[in-house]
Amino acid sequence: MTSYKLSTYVLRVFSYLLLFFLLILIIVPIWILIVNSTRSTTEIQQGISLLPSSHLIENYRLLLSKGLNLPRGFGNSIFLAVASTVVTVYFSLLTAYGLVVYDFPGRKLFSNFVIVLVMIPMQLSIVGFYRFMSMMGLTDNYAALILPLVANAGAVFFGKQYLESMLIQDLIDAARIDGASELGIFHMIIMPLAVPGAATMGIFAFVASWNNFFNAFIIITSIEKYTLPMLVQTLRGDVYRTEYGAIYLGLAATIVPIIIIYAIFSRYIVSGIAMGAVKE
Repeated sequence: MTSYKLSTYVLRVFSYLLLFFLLILIIVPIWILIVNSTRSTTEIQQGISLLPSSHLIENYRLLLSKGLNLPRGFGNSIFLAVASTVVTVYFSLLTAYGLVVYDFPGRKLFSNFVIVLVMIPMQLSIVGFYRFMSMMGLTDNYAALILPLVANAGAVFFGKQYLESMLIQDLIDAARIDGASELGIFHMIIMPLAVPGAATMGIFAFVASWNNFFNAFIIITSIEKYTLPMLVQTLRGDVYRTEYGAIYLGLAATIVPIIIIYAIFSRYIVSGIAMGAVKE
């Protein structure tokens, strides 16, 4: 018995040490990014430092002198990320609800097709995607980055897996007997029950849209519509005069909303995993 307790204690200590090591691996790069946003280019080129410097205001003024409108880029990114998140979560859950609840010919084939789409990188279809958006007149338009998310295969797959683990068919049947419409059942019953899963999907969708540089750089051409990551990239126009301190400040600004969103909704991730693990 003593040997069993000792082995359990050793295993627990090892687990804590491993988790602490992983925590350091995550926090240190973020901390270095924040520290470098307060340092000058010369200080950054001299090596890594874990202590902040005193060039934060200077770096911000440098951003303004380069023509980088940080508030406007921030607002563009927020609008695009929020709109993309709402579209992704709502329509993906709606599609997943149809796949889980309704038994129609070809349902299995359609579900497998969604899985295939998840495994296809967006970069492989970017030429066709751009030509299609050009034919529709949606180039240099945020709609080209928002509307395709109505058919977000990854979110549909996640929503289907989540609804299969928590959906109660008897509750849906009872609502139908009471005269509720199908959309009414989805809005008044499924959506409140799926809040943890929807919040998890929302976090992933928000982060993906906020960090979406590749598609936005191809579609958006007007600098007044640039998102924050795109504006930061414009600072690297001349490699011999790259202001690393200003770039780090811009990058630090891009991670603030992600941290805030995760801090607010992270509890839903744990709740969603817990609910999805129990089949009622």
